[in-house]
Amino acid sequence: MGGTSGMLDVGDGNHMYWEVHGNPAGKPAAVVHGGPGSGHNPAGLRRFDLDRYRVVLFDQRGSGRSTPHASDPATDMRHNTTAHLIADMERLRAHLGIDRWLLYGGSWGSTLILAYAEEHPERVSEIVIASVTTTRRSEIDWLYRGVGRFYPEAWDRFLAGAPGTPRDGDVVGAYARLLEDPDEAVRARAVADWCAWEDAVLSGETAAGGPAPFGGRPPADRVALVRVCTHYFSHGAWLEEGALLRDAHRLAGIPGVLVHGRFDMGGPLGTAWELAKAWPDARLLVTEGAGHLGNEESRAYVSAALAEFAERG
Repeated sequence: MGGTSGMLDVGDGNHMYWEVHGNPAGKPAAVVHGGPGSGHNPAGLRRFDLDRYRVVLFDQRGSGRSTPHASDPATDMRHNTTAHLIADMERLRAHLGIDRWLLYGGSWGSTLILAYAEEHPERVSEIVIASVTTTRRSEIDWLYRGVGRFYPEAWDRFLAGAPGTPRDGDVVGAYARLLEDPDEAVRARAVADWCAWEDAVLSGETAAGGPAPFGGRPPADRVALVRVCTHYFSHGAWLEEGALLRDAHRLAGIPGVLVHGRFDMGGPLGTAWELAKAWPDARLLVTEGAGHLGNEESRAYVSAALAEFAERG
């Protein structure tokens, strides 16, 4: 049951860090982390029965232990796009000798799961998603502008962090440019301001005085997360608007469970609802008291889904 790990050359000078845990003969599954750019979290293993699953963790380009790291200003971000991440996952699957795998993740991870599964449906056995996103530009605009009506003081500070950006302007693109500024102090301030906004949106779900989900990360990880986030979101994740919902028919025959909090401020329930309607093989479970980070009920739903799918072999 001991884990194995390695670095996989995925091209363009990038090497992907990966780990495998659980039963070598178990049902293959991959945990697809969020952010984008957060790096893998070992806590993702807790939802799995490792006697029955062979679980793959990996760090997407620029994050975690993958190299080069996005916290290094010399790292070229041109080779870090959704298409690259899909190709990296497929290369890792083949490298590990896996024919089909279950995919589990949430937030940005759900966008990458859906994009991968719609491109390679024959390689996906089941899908479990917590906190559904499809990274439409409309969703990005909600997270970095629309939800500001609930946190107006925090949003004003966020906008002020991108001087000269009008209230109806491209604040995400402005931050992306700040993260590429040659002045380290400019980059550091932009990282702090971005994290303060993200933490404000999650403030209703986090304990007072506890570690901040964004601002509480180690410095290099925080820089990488914000740099990758702004890079992806300023480009609409290189996805045609609404493409993942439009092409959900490609998921036909893949069983899915979608778990979403009723009070998810950053990613409203409507997206999960639309996906469930477009993907007949998925069932949507709404947790009434949860937000974007989920709660014990959300985690119980995920564990139950993974236990159910383990029975399918």
